Amino acid sequence: MKSPFAYSAFRSLFAAQVCSLVAVGLLTVGLSMAAYRIGGAVAAGQILGLLFALKMVAYVGFAPLAEPLLSRWPRKRVMIALDLVRLSLLIPMAFVTETWEIGLLAFAFFVVSSGFTPLFQTVIPDLLSDEAVYTRALVISRIAYTLESVLSPVIAAVALQIFAPSTLFLISALAFGGSVLALIATGFPASRPDARKRSFLVRAMTGLRIFHKTPRLRGLFLFNLSLSLVLAWVLVNTVGFAGLRLGDAAGKYPILMAFYGAGAAVGALIVPRTLARFTERRVMAAGVFAFAALGGLILLPLTFPALSMLWAGFGLASSLVMTPGGLVIVRSAGTDDRAALFAAQFSLSHFGWLIAYPLAGWLGGVVALETALVVLCVVAVCVTLAALRVWPAADPLVRPHAHPDLPADHPHLREHGADAGHSHAFHIDDLHPRWA
Repeated sequence: MKSPFAYSAFRSLFAAQVCSLVAVGLLTVGLSMAAYRIGGAVAAGQILGLLFALKMVAYVGFAPLAEPLLSRWPRKRVMIALDLVRLSLLIPMAFVTETWEIGLLAFAFFVVSSGFTPLFQTVIPDLLSDEAVYTRALVISRIAYTLESVLSPVIAAVALQIFAPSTLFLISALAFGGSVLALIATGFPASRPDARKRSFLVRAMTGLRIFHKTPRLRGLFLFNLSLSLVLAWVLVNTVGFAGLRLGDAAGKYPILMAFYGAGAAVGALIVPRTLARFTERRVMAAGVFAFAALGGLILLPLTFPALSMLWAGFGLASSLVMTPGGLVIVRSAGTDDRAALFAAQFSLSHFGWLIAYPLAGWLGGVVALETALVVLCVVAVCVTLAALRVWPAADPLVRPHAHPDLPADHPHLREHGADAGHSHAFHIDDLHPRWA
């Protein structure tokens, strides 16, 4: 199988992704330090919670709107411009002293990111038309996300030994500068302009409409929601678990999360072989069920090495759910609607996290942490069963259908056949408003 790195455009695009991930990771640490600097030990948590809430609001509310706003310009210019805007917003963050100032700058940054990320995701499938190669690219992208979560705090820790905490924002800005240079060096594939004359509102709702009317996409949303319910516990409550149950939050928390990251990387690596034998639906369901089964083990008196392996299992299971999502999106839309669909996926997945994060934190505060995880695992299994019901097992991409309302000389019928019915890869769009 040909490697995605055989394509020079993918190599430079991946370099841009790595620079961007490092920048966002450093920003996250920088925001934590800024919250402590502005609010002190008493109010730091409240400020940081506000910033992350603003992040979710920006991602959920603005991603579907950004696509129609930005679609009239070439993707390369737009992505470079958005990176430059993000870079410019980071510089003043190093000098602000008030909560409203850091909140305003962070919200603006997240709004810009809500337009950049879905657009970035549309470029890769256009670069790599071969499905097997694209699947490997998804794996590489997922590993990069996983390693960023592990390495960014390490980079930040090293930087804090040399520079003041506020300098993290400036280092993050430099990383975005690297992303801009990599984007400039990338040969972007030509994107076909959408010849359809559609209003802003119609374009903004296109991705959400396709999600609503496509059974596999409704299932994808439910799979992502089920994973967010249990994974939020890991991300929110691991530090408390390490402190309360292991008596060493500072020492044991990083180790547990490192094992989680290693497991996620291994899980992403096995996805291509798994998808060669099983459908995305079965792989994602297996990931949630495996996570839930592993979650039940938290009730046992496990040693720390066993807990580390448990966290690695959480990471592996999460990758089985997250990695195939891009492939499902690409299979569910034509080229013209792909950007809108990625934007809708970006928004809807973060809507799940907007529910899961506070729920995991609240539940971990009212019952034992182990009980909270088991309860969330049960809920996740129920949501997954609903996903399996919504997304039928028999889900062919090519579907027979008819267009009795189209004239015989319509271009679509001339391309696919003007008989009583014809078959082709079926997507919800203007000519196919209902699922076949």
